[in-house]
Amino acid sequence: MKTLNACKDCHYLTEKDRCPLCSEQTVNRWRGYVIVLNPEKSQIAKKMNITKPGKYALKVS
Repeated sequence: MKTLNACKDCHYLTEKDRCPLCSEQTVNRWRGYVIVLNPEKSQIAKKMNITKPGKYALKVS
């Protein structure tokens, strides 16, 4: 199993060194995550400015 990294900017979780959503660098220091299925109806997604479904880190160091 590969390690998930979090984007410094949008908090998207990915296995890559660059975020596929915003092209920022990713880091492996993050805590907690949320899975967003429908960003239009999610209060958490609105608070985190998430517009696309996926896994997102709650805190990125």
